[in-house]
Amino acid sequence: PYAILSHTWEKAGEVTFDDMRDPQVAMAKSGWTKIERTCALAGDQGIPFVWIDTCCIDKSSSAELTKAINSMYAWYKKARVCYTYLGDLPDSPNGDPKSRSARHQLQADLGRCRWFNRGWTLQELIAPRVVEFYDCSWTMRGTKALLCSEISCITDIDMEVLSNKTHLSTIPVARKMSWAARRQTTRVEDIAYSLLGIFDVNLPLIYGEGKKAFIRLQEAIAHSTNDLSLFAWSEDKRNANRQSYYGALAQSPQQFALCRQI
Repeated sequence: PYAILSHTWEKAGEVTFDDMRDPQVAMAKSGWTKIERTCALAGDQGIPFVWIDTCCIDKSSSAELTKAINSMYAWYKKARVCYTYLGDLPDSPNGDPKSRSARHQLQADLGRCRWFNRGWTLQELIAPRVVEFYDCSWTMRGTKALLCSEISCITDIDMEVLSNKTHLSTIPVARKMSWAARRQTTRVEDIAYSLLGIFDVNLPLIYGEGKKAFIRLQEAIAHSTNDLSLFAWSEDKRNANRQSYYGALAQSPQQFALCRQI
């Protein structure tokens, strides 16, 4: 059994795989606190192992990186618990945290967290059965089960999916794409690679291919399913930069933004 951490990466200070070779180097970085806190939480819950993406993937090996990214969804799904650290979620205010006003405030605060706008964290929200949310002070503010309604409002993800009552394979492709419509990644290719587990497909990683990665993702999906909603995307006519001609496949998840009800 193992616990797993979900978080947003900082521009500097994260502890890498190489850093872990020298404990003094690792502990000197600001990201060490995340590792320390994650291990402490797991220890308190009797879980002997933890997995943290920043320091558990050897990015110098392209083979290991490809395996890790293609396996990431499964790793999060198999974890006993996923600790989600929201460094920009403010401390809990005084008062009854279960009151209606407190729940509304928490939903508003959660909606402003970067974690809900990043591409990689979509699968990290959906895959694990148990997700615990921690604020900037590492105080647990709720679980995916308890905050299901609020999270659904923020993300537009079906409550049945968040509560593990519906298998992802029963959800139309276009609707799943719509969940990523407002999410962003640092690298262009990662908006495709971060969705591999959501659609249960595998791809070789080709950093430098740009938007072609999203085309390859759709081609892989087309080969694995007969779901024609893959072609139900549309372009916002108000977009001044829209192309005059498109092929059968979308250019990005943003073009599935209107497919929430499919």
